[in-house]
Amino acid sequence: MSEASMQNMEARIPSLAQIAVRQARRQALTTSGKVLEARDGHLVEIAANGTVRVLRHIAKPIPVALGSKQFRAHRAP
Repeated sequence: MSEASMQNMEARIPSLAQIAVRQARRQALTTSGKVLEARDGHLVEIAANGTVRVLRHIAKPIPVALGSKQFRAHRAP
């Protein structure tokens, strides 16, 4: 496999991931009738009929620059 073909395949990863997440969400709604989602600082439960129930408040997302690495802080014992 050439370097160009490898880069072409890697460039497709984000769109393939987006499609996979959409399919998983649809499948979860079909099977269990509910999915959990983070929206506007809240964890919400979305039912297949479209109703939305706020479960709890969660921390806002941390902005991460493309290509950077984030590490968890180690907790003191």
